[in-house]
Amino acid sequence: MTSPFKTIGLIGKPSHEGAALTLQRLYTFLQALGYEVLVESRVGAQIDAINNNSLTELVELGRLCDLAIVVGGDGNMLGAARVLARFDVAVIGVNRGNLGFLTDLSPDGFEASLEAVLRGEFIAESRFLLEVEVYRHAELKSANSAVNEAVLHADKVAHMIEFEAFIDDEFVFSQRSDGLIVSTPTGSTAYSLSGGGPILTPELNAMALVPMFPHTLSSRPLVVDADKQVRLKLSLSNTDSLQVSCDSHVVLAVLPGDEVVIKKADKKLRLIHPKSYSYYNVLRQKLNWGSRLY
Repeated sequence: MTSPFKTIGLIGKPSHEGAALTLQRLYTFLQALGYEVLVESRVGAQIDAINNNSLTELVELGRLCDLAIVVGGDGNMLGAARVLARFDVAVIGVNRGNLGFLTDLSPDGFEASLEAVLRGEFIAESRFLLEVEVYRHAELKSANSAVNEAVLHADKVAHMIEFEAFIDDEFVFSQRSDGLIVSTPTGSTAYSLSGGGPILTPELNAMALVPMFPHTLSSRPLVVDADKQVRLKLSLSNTDSLQVSCDSHVVLAVLPGDEVVIKKADKKLRLIHPKSYSYYNVLRQKLNWGSRLY
């Protein structure tokens, strides 16, 4: 069977011994199979066995490759995904982190599963991202994207802020709380879950709005259509600088009176999984759910 992939990019966790060993194995394995292999320069330069001619920047890797393999934890996958979603490149992960909700392949004996994927035996799915914009006096001040969630919060721990929430310009609620998590289905098993939010299965076209320690007993998570636009208007009574965090990686500064617009991004992340992949099996393993009784 002809492989649907020709050029494969490798992305890894910098300065991590285990990830470096896995990257080296992947590089040798894929070259032996006859694939053109490119390696993200940040990690490839730390591995002596990788040819310098194979090194490239992440954006160029996304532009040139048919498949990107991310070695690390979910944090590494998120960082790479925000860039790779701009390109029509398939992405799969090798878990060198802790939980590994997004990284399917084991670093021990990944060869058989990966070879099947390279033959075209895989499950493909698309995950939408969030586009996050900060406006000041109706002028766009900053923007970024998020795979998991956008979080409005103060830059101090346990500090209440005041804001109003609108969905498609319809007023929904005002709130005094530590902030608000706006999560994708992908991020519903991350920070949102820790905050008491619902688990959204990946195929849902939905976002979850999860209050963070609200100053009322009636505030509950709200699930809305992802084609809606969420707008958060910061009260002028807020006295401190605020922030919007995208996947806990990128921080956008927000001032009292600013507006934060969160909506579904145009580009999607194209994830692929081995044929044996089951989302519910991942939940059982990672969340320690009970196994079958019979």
